[in-house]
Amino acid sequence: MFLILIVLGTILLGIATPTEAATLGIAGSLIVAALNRRLKVSVLKESVYRTGRILGMIALIAFGATCFIGVFMALGGGRVVGDLMMGLGFGPWGMLVVMMIIVFLLGMVVDWLAIIMIAVPLFSPIIADLGFDPIWFAVLIVVNLQMSLLTPPFGIAIFYLKGVVPPEVSMANLIRSVVPFVGLITIGLALVAVFPQLALWLPGVMI
Repeated sequence: MFLILIVLGTILLGIATPTEAATLGIAGSLIVAALNRRLKVSVLKESVYRTGRILGMIALIAFGATCFIGVFMALGGGRVVGDLMMGLGFGPWGMLVVMMIIVFLLGMVVDWLAIIMIAVPLFSPIIADLGFDPIWFAVLIVVNLQMSLLTPPFGIAIFYLKGVVPPEVSMANLIRSVVPFVGLITIGLALVAVFPQLALWLPGVMI
């Protein structure tokens, strides 16, 4: 609760930017670790090492995705995708469903960061042309991406769980166990789509 308050609380109250709040989160984590008597040099070294690996991976994905989307847009790819989507004849809501299905399928095989870097710049102009709220669409994307952490073969959360569960728990058991949670996220996605205020009320209050 302390970490949640110090990170999200400072953002919502306008005290800190997301980057500054992340720094506060690090300081808060050190305080919590010290209070639990788990703040050791070995723990710090392992944390820094893992952070460096994750940042390196994110930087490579961001670099590659930025190069791809830059060239793709410069060659008119965004216009082609937009015209293709507009020509489907599904109507605004039908096109939104198609976008959500594409993001869901990409989440099975592509890292979430790459999806954000590639799919969002392609879909955002289309969403603007359809008259949908961009904040609402962003929340839909974020909720949809939660499923990418659970859906094989790229479901990162499944591999995390495999590393901590007893050896007798097979990967097949873990994959079957995520099905209800994917269903719940799908219901949540539908609710946010049907009732936009679920996503827009809090940003509206903040703005």
